[in-house]
Amino acid sequence: MTLDSITDDFRSARSFTERLVAPLSAEDCLVQSMDDVSPTRWHLAHTTWFFETFVLCEQPGYEAFDPQFNFLFNSYYNTIGAQYPRGQRGLISRPGREQILAYRKHVDQQLLQRLECSQFAAKYRPLIEVGIQHEQQHQELILTDIKHVLSCNPTWPKYQDLPVDTAKQTARDAPITIDEGLYEIGHTGSGFSFDNESPCHRVFLPASSLESRLVTCGEYREFIDAGGYERPEYWLSMGWSAVNQNQWQGPMYWMSVDDQTMQFTLAGLCPLDLDAPVTHVSFFEADAYARWRGKRLPTEFEWEVAASRAPLGNEEPFVDWFVDRDLAIHPTRSPSGFCGSVWQWTASNYLGYPGYQPARGAVGEYSGKFMCDQHVLRGGSVATHSSHIRPTYRNFFPAATRWQFSGIRLAE
Repeated sequence: MTLDSITDDFRSARSFTERLVAPLSAEDCLVQSMDDVSPTRWHLAHTTWFFETFVLCEQPGYEAFDPQFNFLFNSYYNTIGAQYPRGQRGLISRPGREQILAYRKHVDQQLLQRLECSQFAAKYRPLIEVGIQHEQQHQELILTDIKHVLSCNPTWPKYQDLPVDTAKQTARDAPITIDEGLYEIGHTGSGFSFDNESPCHRVFLPASSLESRLVTCGEYREFIDAGGYERPEYWLSMGWSAVNQNQWQGPMYWMSVDDQTMQFTLAGLCPLDLDAPVTHVSFFEADAYARWRGKRLPTEFEWEVAASRAPLGNEEPFVDWFVDRDLAIHPTRSPSGFCGSVWQWTASNYLGYPGYQPARGAVGEYSGKFMCDQHVLRGGSVATHSSHIRPTYRNFFPAATRWQFSGIRLAE
């Protein structure tokens, strides 16, 4: 990101967030349907708080738009101060959406005005770039979160009233093989990356192979029909407990309506497409399915090596809302058919690479402090911003997480 482009990139990121929110009512934007989901209005305010707190509040003479926002919209930055409880964000009815949009406008104007100064732009470019990438992450969360919110409504409302495009995967190619040896892992080059993608380092990998396609809904339904959710021998102990405690019988958003298997999407309730990649499964379900097939999940290092040599256009994404150039749902915008359809669970725990050191100060709380009890996912999904689709990108969630667009790629 150059000094010439930083202003345009900032404008683009901020305006795209508001385009994503445009189809939603004020009532839609208030709901918090579970602890993992944040209300849309909170996302709008929190991404604004990031720029105000880390950039504008550092400027002499700047006064915060509302000092109470530092408590209401701080996510997890303990260095900055206390935070309102995450699971209670849906109780914040005020400030309302209009006031939050006014907050966004105020911060945008203040920041854009300062970006006219080349010295300011040069000094704060790296931090503003992190803020843009952070906002793009929340754009993905806006979509995944509102999907869960709308799924709780028994009338099955649509986020967008457009036809559902359930793109088919192409014919299965040969598996991608990895020879035994040393491989470089991690981000290199001048493009943006998060700190958890570095340092670049070497790992030893035994010989292995990864399937060229993702597991489909039809293949996963065979697991269900074979009694997969009733047979403990396929499940990790914690996974079997999760199945029973949560009464899982299939992926999230699958349901039977008039004896037909349906799937809730952001375009409403639709018949299940058996050729589309299965999505909204937990690590436990992905692992159990792999065991049932006599295979396994790849490590994140195997995945990264395979992604770097995967053929282009190997698969098209499963689209369940409007097509927009800024999301990863355009296969031509994905660097590899390996990426941009669903997040893919790996067998790897989320840990720092050898020599990893988080940044100093509050920004250093961005990634490192979450390196405990999480599993790595790779590849990006249809909700991921296209600029985030790269082989080294590391997402991470607890093993029982299902509300993200997460799927399965097998290895052996």
